[in-house]
Amino acid sequence: MKPFERITNPREIRRRLRMNQQEFWSSIGVTQSGGSRYESGRSMPKPVRELLRLVHIEGVDLAKAKGEYLKVVSYLKQANPRLYRSLKKEALGGNGRRS
Repeated sequence: MKPFERITNPREIRRRLRMNQQEFWSSIGVTQSGGSRYESGRSMPKPVRELLRLVHIEGVDLAKAKGEYLKVVSYLKQANPRLYRSLKKEALGGNGRRS
């Protein structure tokens, strides 16, 4: 799967991995209710799709994503605050705070 490629059926990916919604979605920073909406056909933002691809298809362990990745986040926050806020809002379930 190519970066930022459309993911048409996240439910199928989750079921193939034998994970419940809470496990699957929380591992990429999305609430269970947000993930449920994506599984029901709501359009998934590119950043969420990319996290899903990296974690559940490519097998990247976000817990190990330190150092240079944190520098990238810091750079994004400074260079493109609007994109950073949008990504943060989506990742945290739409309200900007973790549930």
